[in-house]
Amino acid sequence: MTQAKKTPAKAKTPKLITTVDSTFPIVGIGASAGGLEALEIFLANVPENSGMAFVIVQHLDPTHKGIMVELLQRGTSMKVFQIKDRMRVEANCVYVIPPNKDLSILHGVLNLFAPLAPRGLRLPIDFFFRALAEDQQEHSIGVILSGMGTDGTLGLRAIKEKGGSVFVQLPDSAKFDGMPRSAVDAGLADVTSAVEELPANINAYVHHAPLFTKPNLSTGSGQHLLDEDQAKSSIEKVILILRAQTGHDFSHYKKTTIHRRIERRIGLHHMDNIAAYVRFLRENPQEVELLFNELLIGVTNFFRDPAAWESLKTEALPKLLAKRAPQQTLRAWVPACSTGEEAYSLAMLFEEALDSLKPHKTVKKFKLQIFATDLDLHAIERARAGVYPQNISADVSPERLSHFFVKEERGYRVSKSIREMVIFAPQNIIMDPPFTKLDLLTCRNLLIYLTPELQKKLLPLFHYSLKPDGILFLGTSETIGGFDDLFAPVDGKMRLYRRLETGQPAQGVEFPTAFSKARPSPSARLIKPSVNIQSLADSLLLQTYSPAAVMTNENGDILYISGRTGKYIEAAAGKANWNIFVMAREGLRYELSSAFQIALRKKETVTLKDVVIGTNGGTQRINVTIQPIQDGGELRGMVMVVFNDVAAPPISKLSAKPARGRGAAAKNSGELKKQLDYSRMELQNVREEMQTSQEELQSTNEELQSTNEELQSTNEELTTSKEEMQSMNEELQTVNNELQAKLDELSHVNSDMKNLLDSTDIATLFLDNNLCVRRFTAQTSKITQLIPADVGRPITDIASALLYPQLAEDAREVLRTLVKVDRQISLPNGDWFGTRILPYRTLENMINGVVITFTDITESKKLEAKLRKSSEK
Repeated sequence: MTQAKKTPAKAKTPKLITTVDSTFPIVGIGASAGGLEALEIFLANVPENSGMAFVIVQHLDPTHKGIMVELLQRGTSMKVFQIKDRMRVEANCVYVIPPNKDLSILHGVLNLFAPLAPRGLRLPIDFFFRALAEDQQEHSIGVILSGMGTDGTLGLRAIKEKGGSVFVQLPDSAKFDGMPRSAVDAGLADVTSAVEELPANINAYVHHAPLFTKPNLSTGSGQHLLDEDQAKSSIEKVILILRAQTGHDFSHYKKTTIHRRIERRIGLHHMDNIAAYVRFLRENPQEVELLFNELLIGVTNFFRDPAAWESLKTEALPKLLAKRAPQQTLRAWVPACSTGEEAYSLAMLFEEALDSLKPHKTVKKFKLQIFATDLDLHAIERARAGVYPQNISADVSPERLSHFFVKEERGYRVSKSIREMVIFAPQNIIMDPPFTKLDLLTCRNLLIYLTPELQKKLLPLFHYSLKPDGILFLGTSETIGGFDDLFAPVDGKMRLYRRLETGQPAQGVEFPTAFSKARPSPSARLIKPSVNIQSLADSLLLQTYSPAAVMTNENGDILYISGRTGKYIEAAAGKANWNIFVMAREGLRYELSSAFQIALRKKETVTLKDVVIGTNGGTQRINVTIQPIQDGGELRGMVMVVFNDVAAPPISKLSAKPARGRGAAAKNSGELKKQLDYSRMELQNVREEMQTSQEELQSTNEELQSTNEELQSTNEELTTSKEEMQSMNEELQTVNNELQAKLDELSHVNSDMKNLLDSTDIATLFLDNNLCVRRFTAQTSKITQLIPADVGRPITDIASALLYPQLAEDAREVLRTLVKVDRQISLPNGDWFGTRILPYRTLENMINGVVITFTDITESKKLEAKLRKSSEK
């Protein structure tokens, strides 16, 4: 890596400019543990004069003075600055957040804030990314590099919602993959690649020529723009491809939204025209899914627009509850719920509203059933799981986190009581029928993406779905338009409306209808499949001659029926129940249940012979075979129950003469006695099993209770310790990287100093304030007989060839007066040295010993002696 010229950190500071220059992109970069190395690689690969600005937000130790600016400056030719309050962003510059600060941006000006969250719970990357999304809108770009935790994920959601782009370091290439993996798992990453490839990808995306939107006039590049007819034709083709693969029609979405999202995908693929992208869509179904998810705009968070939610809690809900009977269950619908944050927010708010109204009314009898729907099946699955990352603490207060969530390894899970209030289901609000008889309808930030024509159809539909005085809750950028006769404002500023009874009749409401299924062509109806005689014959034989049989699971639930089983089992009255023991006819139920359990327990075939069952007006003798399937691949663990009719024994004329009444009574008595014996036996077995199980469960329960208390206490301690340790670990990792870089630099400085001292051929001796040896050069050993083991010893204890007994006294004098001492000293062999003693000054201008230099002046002394002799002659 070539080292760029160093620019002093304070050589030039970006000036505050009065006009806003938005012709260059601002790239927000989030990093944490292991991020320094990734940042150095990233900046080293940024193209020269890229025209982009980079704002780096990293987790830093608030008590440590950072040197990141100096470290990053070594590897890039761009100027690197530590951010100061109200600093204007300029192109081809890098800006680094200072420690212990939160960062925001407004009209291209960076603003610093004191952090509000306690140390260990701060989310500076989320904070800045959200501000960047609001400031730069669809031009915002977010980058996530190595780091622990999930900071940045919520901020990336905001960038995606505004139409910006997200670039993420490949998790496998990151030292710590927590932050990159969180962004990828959330489905927010547009491009995932190694860190050295990210700058080129960003540069290619940024310099992609726009196809639909008007270019900036300063660029002067309009040759790539499509005319209106070309754009309309291309968009229609994309919508048709989407409809064919997903079944959803996006023709009712606003054209600007569709244009922006499609153009963003084209830019990410570095394509030059829409025709190439249409062809790419047809060849790659996966890209269709990605575009589909892009158009869904599945971005949300808990209690978005807190003031609006507070108004719902304090104004709208109390008025609604006052008009409803306490025993009834209120119904709410949240269309376009995405991953469930809005639906759960409503559930939590309802609980809080009930608690606040408790002293005035017995409101606890109220219940709320929330129906939350969305197009995105993946989002619905995540909403049903109810698990959210730790950084939701930026939107959810500590009180709500402790009351409505359960802390887990992956983050926070909504509590059981809140989860049970919400039913999630996939639904297309444009094509599927709506929910009705609603007390509350929350449709926030959906209408803004739909055409005005569709909005005019949906608002009467919402009116139809709500009960009298029902509440409609819209987003802050949405209104009811001209439907003042359908809704009255509860709080117009917060977009809360009440349903009016004076609206249009139900006949005027246009209900959504799904696409009609395509009818087969006449030619298709005329084509008949070829007849397979063998399969038809096999089917006839099975139906006519094979015994009736039933396939069940180990609980007796019927999975498959073969043949005519109506004589042996029948559907019971009441709620449908496909269990064979419930459906067994009279006379078979008890024997079948007992034999079924024996067959399962012993894993062998059991046969019941001559079982008499009741049929329609008579009886039938049958044999029943219960066969557990032990080997059969996918059928393993199932049970086959086979029924075979048995011919009735011949009845003699003599035995037929007894009185009918006495015979029927004896028969009924025998049947009842048989059932009673079976019931007693079964009851005894159940009683013994229950008693044994109860004793074991009681013992296990006591142990588990004790263990649970210990684990709960330990878990709380570990959770607290883990959060503190994780925060500390990230900060230490950053400090360690900085110190390692400082150590490398110090090693270079030491090497330079050693080579400098050796090259001067001047003997140098360093003493501390106690005149103990601290360091010396190789030339000093020839004069003073010093060896490496003498470091730390007083100079007065070391033998020397110098005829300089007052060395220690002169050194003390220099320490006292801070005035240098120069002397000429001779050696026994006749050599002479010029000795100079100076105070040792640190960079902080502190005296920390003395420096003694010995310069060889033997030649000068000999020349001086010759000159003296010459002058005497």
